Amino acid sequence: MNSRLPLIGITTADRDEELVTSPWYAASFSVPSEYVDAVRRAGGNPVLLPPGEQDWAQWLAIIDGFIVTGGSDVDAARYGGDPDHPRQEKPRVDRDMTELALAERLMEGSTPALFVCRGLQVLNVATGGTLNQHVADSLDQDIHRLEGEGWTYHDVEVKAGSLVAKAMGCDVASGATGHHQAIDEVGNRLEPVAWAADGVVEAVEVEGDTWMMGVQWHPEVTAESDASQQGLFDALVAAASGAER
Repeated sequence: MNSRLPLIGITTADRDEELVTSPWYAASFSVPSEYVDAVRRAGGNPVLLPPGEQDWAQWLAIIDGFIVTGGSDVDAARYGGDPDHPRQEKPRVDRDMTELALAERLMEGSTPALFVCRGLQVLNVATGGTLNQHVADSLDQDIHRLEGEGWTYHDVEVKAGSLVAKAMGCDVASGATGHHQAIDEVGNRLEPVAWAADGVVEAVEVEGDTWMMGVQWHPEVTAESDASQQGLFDALVAAASGAER
C-alpha cells in the first residue's frame, strides 16, 4: 500500500480542441474541472497529461492510475472507418497518437485505468475494434445526444457482478451523455458489461486480473451528487492505492 496519495494521470484535450478564452494565449491544453474534483474526492492526486507525451514507460513508473478523458472523434483512419464521413470530426493527430500509445501500454500491464467516452473508443480502437461513426444513422430514436448543446441522460443496464457494477453499487444507472459515436466491433480482450436500451455498448472491461474499464457516458458530470458515478472514481483510486510500480 502506498503511503502517499495515489497519483492519477488525467489526459487532456489537444491544444486547440476545446475553446479556452484568453486575451494572452491562442491555445491551451485543458481538462474539465469535474475530473479533477472527482479524483480529489476519491482521495487521489490528479496529474494532467497533455498530448505529445513521448515516454509512457517513464510515466507508468510514476503514475498509479489513469483516466483517459472524453473529447473529439478518434481519427477514422485509425480503425478503417471513412475519413470523409459527413459527421466525422477533425482528426486530433497528437491526441490520437498519445492516447492510443497509452492504451496499448496499459494493456500490457496492470496499472488501473478508467476510459471515459472518447477514452472508451480509444481503448476499443487500440485493441483492434471499430467504431460506429454516427450512431443516429442506425437508430430510430437517438437517446445518446441532444440535437442542440448540453447533456442528455438515459438508463444503462450493467452486468451484475462486473467491476463496473461493483464500483457503482448498482446494476442500473443513469449518466450524462453527449456522444455521436460508439463501439461497433468490440476489441480484443474487452468484455461488454453495460448496454443502453437500444443495444449500444455502454461499458467494457479488460479481461484478466486487472482493474481497467471504459464507460461511454460521462460519470464526472454528476459524480458530485450521484454516489454511483463517484463510485467509479473511488474504485479507480482504491485500485491505484494498491498498484505496484
